[in-house]
Amino acid sequence: MQHAAPPVAALAVRRGLPAWRQLSMSVALALWLCGSGTGAQAESLQCSGGIAAEGDTRLSVLYKCGQPLLADRFCAPVTYGDSGNLVPGDIAAAAVPCQLTEQWVYERGPGNLVATVHIRSGTVQSIRYGKAPR
Repeated sequence: MQHAAPPVAALAVRRGLPAWRQLSMSVALALWLCGSGTGAQAESLQCSGGIAAEGDTRLSVLYKCGQPLLADRFCAPVTYGDSGNLVPGDIAAAAVPCQLTEQWVYERGPGNLVATVHIRSGTVQSIRYGKAPR
């Protein structure tokens, strides 16, 4: 008959570790378990008027964060859902030739990374941080 492995805290008690060490091991395990369940986390942008996040509208971002330092608007090729595969040009031209896409750059001050807000069809798709927009 196999027995289930005892929890980390129980092992710590058996080994005679101090109480603070047992607690720190338990907290570390709990934090690791909470963080390991998600693949990617959505970014957000803290502004003077509130927090801009994925799913917000263009108007909402402008209201919360004001005008961007730089903005680019272009017509991106149409893709199949979230797969990233391009719709063939002859099919896309008949229905929707391209998808309106915008990139807004926000300078967040000295010591902070530049934030690039990616907007597709009027809705924030992602917010990325880095030294320069791509």
